Amino acid sequence: MEGTHNTATAATPTISGDLMSSHFQFSDQNSLPKPDVQILTSNGLRIPAHTGILASVSPVLENIIDRPHKHHSSEKIIPILGVPCDAVSLFIQFLYSSRCSEEELEKYGIHLLALSHVYLVPQLKHMCSKAVGQRLTVENVVDVLQLARLCDSPDLYVKCMKMLSDNFKAVEKTEGWKFMQENDPFLELEILRFIDEAESRKKRTRRHREEQRLFMELSEAMECLEHICTEGCTTVGPCDLGPSNKRRGPCNKFSTCEGLQLLIKHFAMCKNRVNGKCSRCKRMGQLLRLHSSICDQTDSCRVPLCREGLFLAIYPIEMMAGLISF
Repeated sequence: MEGTHNTATAATPTISGDLMSSHFQFSDQNSLPKPDVQILTSNGLRIPAHTGILASVSPVLENIIDRPHKHHSSEKIIPILGVPCDAVSLFIQFLYSSRCSEEELEKYGIHLLALSHVYLVPQLKHMCSKAVGQRLTVENVVDVLQLARLCDSPDLYVKCMKMLSDNFKAVEKTEGWKFMQENDPFLELEILRFIDEAESRKKRTRRHREEQRLFMELSEAMECLEHICTEGCTTVGPCDLGPSNKRRGPCNKFSTCEGLQLLIKHFAMCKNRVNGKCSRCKRMGQLLRLHSSICDQTDSCRVPLCREGLFLAIYPIEMMAGLISF
């Protein structure tokens, strides 16, 4: 009988109370009552625990503990199967201590994420999502994405999607992608849609930046045009400006101002302007029309043809030359 008893004990390994207290890092081992529940793992290991602590941290475990049992027995057993027994041990440890080291998260983060989701332990779930997200690779990103969907972890899901989008050609060659294509076509479609939307957002962002750049350039050109026509700058200025002021030093936007001065000179003397064959004259005409459309001081504005800006195409070249001196 004694031999039989020893065999049964060996077949069902357990963590003793002293070992459990040491493993869960309790400073006062006598502060806890005797364990009243056993956690059964996949390899048959039984981890003693306390229903009060488990129920206070996990509402799922609380429901399991309070659920009536079919077999009337003084021994309460809660099976946690499908993950390594070390991961279960770390999970129970976290329920007691609210602590989990970086090394443990690195080794069992995926399993702990699944357990924290199933048993509704949000603090551990947040820690695991962050830890797993920091260790994403091209090789594991598809598997982690599937886990993120199952565990309802939006932050981790988005992080996986971004990595897939940025490294799609490399991910396509992995075994995880090939397996997902064969077994989860809906997820593949979801990924491709995300990548397409991401590319569309990038294009819209680039287009918006280009529009902003163009707007800033036009705004600066408008300021320089008014500056040249009102005050004059280096070699170009209004014809009625006094001799002492005709040759001013470069302004603080001279890179734009200089180009505009050259364009004004060309516009005033170009013989192809009237027949519309000169692209530079067209550009100058567009600037004058733009100024005319936004100027709210047409009576006092010194920009040439401001009040007639919409009809510049019919004005002779000499009008521009008569208003600007150089």
